[in-house]
Amino acid sequence: MNTETKKAILAVSFGTSHEDTRKVTIDAIEDSMRQAFPEYPVYRAWTSKMIIRKLKNRDNIIVPTVKEAMEQMAADGITDVLVQPTHVINGIENDRMKEDALSFRDSFHSISFGDPLLTTEDDSHKVIAAIAREFSHITKDQALVFMGHGTTHFANSIYAALDYTFKDKGYHNFFLGTVEAYPSMESLKKMVKAYRPKEVVLAPFMIVAGDHAKNDMAGDDPESWYSQFKDEGYEVKTVLKGLGEYEGIRSLFIDHIRAIDR
Repeated sequence: MNTETKKAILAVSFGTSHEDTRKVTIDAIEDSMRQAFPEYPVYRAWTSKMIIRKLKNRDNIIVPTVKEAMEQMAADGITDVLVQPTHVINGIENDRMKEDALSFRDSFHSISFGDPLLTTEDDSHKVIAAIAREFSHITKDQALVFMGHGTTHFANSIYAALDYTFKDKGYHNFFLGTVEAYPSMESLKKMVKAYRPKEVVLAPFMIVAGDHAKNDMAGDDPESWYSQFKDEGYEVKTVLKGLGEYEGIRSLFIDHIRAIDR
């Protein structure tokens, strides 16, 4: 019986079909993991089957699913797996990812899961600090409006909680809404209007600046957030920078791996 321990990290992301943002977000997060844990191999898996299919058909790039990555790690003789999602919240994708990984529990000595970005109250404070550093140039005349994804999962309440925490920390001109849930654009419009900024700055509250950021947020479509805020009479700027580009966000993911690396 071989008792040698071989640990590896599995970085699990939703994925993106946009190479420009992937390089500076998902790739950058995985590079940070390699730098922080040079002794562990870092494997990649994505949870969006649709994006995996699209990359294969369009670019002939193969990205493994969680199950495929777990199979590969078992074949490579890995004994202990540290799974670190780059998901923003403990939502549906994260639940599914855990299920897929745990279906291999008999193939490994241990499988541990790091927390998604926003899990504890401490995470929220660190994320706000990272955002405040990134947007230190925002003036009182500007409203910084983040577009989160949103989910039907009960974990969605974290978005409203984070918006509240921005204000509690003194960032009264920082707002967080979602594309698919609450707080919605309707709520955002009311809150931003009450603040009365001269200019609205839009930024994605997502790991990558992909389809949602480029189309739903910054696009020219009349339904985009850019167009809707313009229609409200504001000057509008868009920042196409995913959370994975922020150094403070990447280091929080590293902290989450350290917490499970025993």
